[in-house]
Amino acid sequence: MELFDTATVLTRVLTSGVVMSIEKSDRELPGLERLLTKQTGRAKAVLLNSRTGAVHAALAGQGIGHGDTVSLPEPDAATEAFLNWLGVTVERAGTEDGPRPIAFDHVALDATNADRLAELAAGASAPALVVDLTGLGFGPAAAVLTDDAGLWARAERLKIFGAYDLRTMWTQEEADASLVPGVQFNYRLSPLVAACARMALTRAARPAATSGAR
Repeated sequence: MELFDTATVLTRVLTSGVVMSIEKSDRELPGLERLLTKQTGRAKAVLLNSRTGAVHAALAGQGIGHGDTVSLPEPDAATEAFLNWLGVTVERAGTEDGPRPIAFDHVALDATNADRLAELAAGASAPALVVDLTGLGFGPAAAVLTDDAGLWARAERLKIFGAYDLRTMWTQEEADASLVPGVQFNYRLSPLVAACARMALTRAARPAATSGAR
């Protein structure tokens, strides 16, 4: 059944002709955004093509960048290395310097815990929640979930060359210069990976089927 479901999703996306995240007619990315906000209880979702992209967006969305210090409860070596590359100093939450607000919470999903996203998100209290979807098995993918509209808007700008949508991307018109990041990245997630991740999360949330045989 899993191979059949995956084949069905791949066929749907590929035959739609929409394979880029900048196309207005794409339905896969908004579908994954809706699912993630529903399961986590957050108002906004930003989809990105890697965990590091999501970490970057979570910080940039809060105006955190080079020269700043952030507090994280248990940062792993990869996260610390990436933040050091960004010029951001990491301190562990609860140090003697006094409690700093935690910059973001982190959840990594895979086949063993994908059905517990709502539960895992319930314990998060930081302004941004980074959800790593890579472990679902369809390629690097992640999301930033937040209730802060400003954080969401800045994170969205970071991932698509500083542009907010197709209009600003192609015409270079600017509605709000304060949201344009100083350095612009391409952290966009593909509709194909988004569709597969949504399938995996939806399947994980379904109650286990029970057999009628005795």
